[in-house]
Amino acid sequence: MAAFPDPVGPGAGRGAEAEALDAYSAIVVSVADTVIPSVASLRVHGRGRDGRRTGGSGSAVVISPDGYLLTSAHVVAGAGGGEAAFTRGSAAPFEVVGADPLSDLAVIRVHATGLPAITRGDADRLRIGQLVVAVGNPMGFDGSVTAGVVSALGRSLTTRAGSLSRVVEDVVQTDAALNPGNSGGALCDSQGRLVGVNTAVAGVGLGLAVPINATTERILGALIAEGRVRRAYLGIAGGTRPLPARAARFAGRDRGLEVVEVVPGSPADRAAARRGDIVVALDGSPVTCWSSPPS
Repeated sequence: MAAFPDPVGPGAGRGAEAEALDAYSAIVVSVADTVIPSVASLRVHGRGRDGRRTGGSGSAVVISPDGYLLTSAHVVAGAGGGEAAFTRGSAAPFEVVGADPLSDLAVIRVHATGLPAITRGDADRLRIGQLVVAVGNPMGFDGSVTAGVVSALGRSLTTRAGSLSRVVEDVVQTDAALNPGNSGGALCDSQGRLVGVNTAVAGVGLGLAVPINATTERILGALIAEGRVRRAYLGIAGGTRPLPARAARFAGRDRGLEVVEVVPGSPADRAAARRGDIVVALDGSPVTCWSSPPS
């Protein structure tokens, strides 16, 4: 009896894998072609406390054709200005329009028009495992691209400005490689839409990005209009947690928000909130996440 080769064999598996890799590469290449022209390399000029000139570097993303760029607040902290260089070979001096250390976001402006503005997405629509691409200027290497996945969502990042502290909520965690100089650069989805601003390297294969969502859009609007952000805050970091059956029946809902960190000196600290508390409502209204309290 003749034996026929199995059409679904090792060769077929390798072909499917090659097709998947080709599709993956095509997505990354498409995002790189779209986003790289919108990402600038920053050379930052400032002065230290002793009056000496200081410098630094980072990345920024064009958010409007008339010269507004988005970056990380810590990249331009203490800066009087600097220079933004684009991959097309052009460069221009920039000035800081406004910075908000408590969200680690800043807006700068170059006096130029016709810049290729990036399309902004919504980080609230991201899912764990989704492909993301980071574009920035690590170690001074302009227009560098790395790719990975969203490895976690809903992380918290504590930021400080002098004696004040704030917790940035819904931070995006990714395994796309980030290095010094990536700060202020773009984290994009597979459509080339900006979903995060790379802000920190928490460890090997562990990068964090401030999300682009309705909250950060309001921050950007305030920075452009007023150069600052006015806010109230609680001073709590936490995440969603299922309630035990008995507590769920008592509260009339099945989930709450667990307190995992209380910022010292914050309103929550003064109100005696403690790590391990579970918040089910604010002012009598249910809450679903720290960044979206009831109105």
